[in-house]
Amino acid sequence: MRILDDHGLPDLTMRRLATALEVQPSALYWHFPNKQTLLAELSDRIVRRMASGTSDDLRTRAGALRDALLAYRDGAEVVSSTLALGLGSTLAHDRLADAVAADGFAPDTARRVATTVLHYVLGFVWHEQQRLQYDSAGVREGTTGLASDDFDFGLELIVAGLRARRRV
Repeated sequence: MRILDDHGLPDLTMRRLATALEVQPSALYWHFPNKQTLLAELSDRIVRRMASGTSDDLRTRAGALRDALLAYRDGAEVVSSTLALGLGSTLAHDRLADAVAADGFAPDTARRVATTVLHYVLGFVWHEQQRLQYDSAGVREGTTGLASDDFDFGLELIVAGLRARRRV
């Protein structure tokens, strides 16, 4: 996780990790058969930060996921790429789906809404993290990243659509 934070995803290599751990790169393959499984483990650790909340509210859980992703450089990209490969846990999706189901929606609806919210959060945070990196590199002078109220507004649109669907 420290290498990810210090160097970013492009420079997180098995060789760099082996050097940091003072082992041969081949020793890492005993624990992780390839870089993708290593990234799946990192993804699971990032997402587990979300799991500490106890609220069943979809907005709270989506916000907790956003916070977990923002806690690590390239966190959204790590989690998104892991999910795209079908690796790692389904914890984030499950926690979001549970929040929707707790609000009385059918399992299929809960699953679909969780997928939508998960994609929204990952996309928003990926864009947010890109802007933060550009700002820190001085590429975008005098600008700031996306605001939390922008995130909340988009999430509220999804929740309002879900509520409207209940009335149909």
